Amino acid sequence: MNLHGLAERLEEVLQKNHSDGIEVGASVAVCGPNEVLASVHVGHIDAARTRPWDDDTLVLIWSATKGPAVACLLTALEQAGFDLESRVAEFWPEFGAAGKSDISVGEVISHRAGLSALDDPAASVLEYASVIRAIEQQPRLWERGPLHGYAPRVFGFLLDEMVRRLSGAVTLGAYWNTIFREPHNLDVWIGLPEEHHDRVAQMLPPKGQSCPDERDPFVAAMGDPSSLTRRAFSSPSGVPGVSPMNSPAMKSASIPSFGGIANAVSLARFYAGLANARGGDGWVSKRVFDYATTRMAQGLDQVLHVPTCFSAGFMMDPVDESGSKLRSTFGPTISAFGHPGAGGSLAFADPETQTGFAFVMNQMQPGVLPQARAAALVEAVYTS
Repeated sequence: MNLHGLAERLEEVLQKNHSDGIEVGASVAVCGPNEVLASVHVGHIDAARTRPWDDDTLVLIWSATKGPAVACLLTALEQAGFDLESRVAEFWPEFGAAGKSDISVGEVISHRAGLSALDDPAASVLEYASVIRAIEQQPRLWERGPLHGYAPRVFGFLLDEMVRRLSGAVTLGAYWNTIFREPHNLDVWIGLPEEHHDRVAQMLPPKGQSCPDERDPFVAAMGDPSSLTRRAFSSPSGVPGVSPMNSPAMKSASIPSFGGIANAVSLARFYAGLANARGGDGWVSKRVFDYATTRMAQGLDQVLHVPTCFSAGFMMDPVDESGSKLRSTFGPTISAFGHPGAGGSLAFADPETQTGFAFVMNQMQPGVLPQARAAALVEAVYTS
């Protein structure tokens, strides 16, 4: 990675995206183990473009929340003396109902457990107990084997309840505050206090597509109410669209699946802290680092309908039989790991350079995985 002119290259790309009308407001950051290498922001935090985006701006990061949430689960697991081979029912007995007694922690967090969606329509995002009951009663959606399928909503509740069982009833949001946010002074929140609400950028839904490609398997599956894809993105219920996520109730809600609120610098610092753990100096143990960098599930995703790869809860770029990347969402480094968020946000760790990258924004684009605007920023980081 060539750091000379890094901020200038990132600003050039971000300004172009803004002038092209892709962004309303956005920020990008790259951090090393102990320093901010680059931090750039553009635009405004509101649709009316009356409030400039600044260093203090926070924004919803959707599923990029899963990265911090997974770090909590892996740390709590280690502290309690369990590992990825441990059965979830060992410390959460009710989880073992409906034929799930043999499911391991590793299967759950690599999206191989067949729990991508819930059958119970009463389970609601804002009624935590209803979701946990539904998970306990839910049979797995496919038999044990090589299949995996991303769980966009259910996943965070699985993590939260496992952390509670492992830590003595401490919620994942509170655990994050104690283990990561407060010790490292991070502006990354899973449940935002009311006094910080005014700092949050308005999240804007994707601009309408005139002709979505119905030949795309993911688009076709989302159009079918009975498909696993549609069910996974709508259960548990309770979030009817993008705009409700701007409400005070949703800002304060602790939703580890997709409710995190952060700025780019803090998210990049978090991943730099993970990237540095290979040498024993990071924010997690070497064991947790190894979990994060070991591919556990790869192939055609049963929910996203594209090849995906997961380590212990983090997403990685899938590789072919020769070990070469099929895409470079997380840059060129094979061991890079992180998580995207719906609409375009992206954050990851690069263990080879011991850096963390984060891009956040308030104007969403269609799709779940990052597209050209994030790719251009990642490319700018690695341009030599």
